[in-house]
Amino acid sequence: MANEYIELRDGTYYVTGTRVSIDSLVYAFRRGDSAETICQNSDVLRLEEVYGAIAYYLGHQAAIDEYLLLRDEQWKAAKRDSPPLPAGLRERLMRARAEAGSQRMS
Repeated sequence: MANEYIELRDGTYYVTGTRVSIDSLVYAFRRGDSAETICQNSDVLRLEEVYGAIAYYLGHQAAIDEYLLLRDEQWKAAKRDSPPLPAGLRERLMRARAEAGSQRMS
């Protein structure tokens, strides 16, 4: 099912020659981001690649939507089955996130 803009590697669809998954492009596109916005938010993609990936998605929408649902279920299962964070780590992470956020706003 892959073409010149999308390739299947290890069960995941990527923009050819990159580590950018089709997942991120499709979610941005569904959110209403234009191809230009998606390209501007990427450090590695050219506008042609973004348009090619969107065209691929639109041409294979049912299969890619099914793929994304499966990936979402796999993510939920992995999250559910993962061991809890060690005691205190969550709180330290939350503090670090809050501190980083306050530094950006300064």
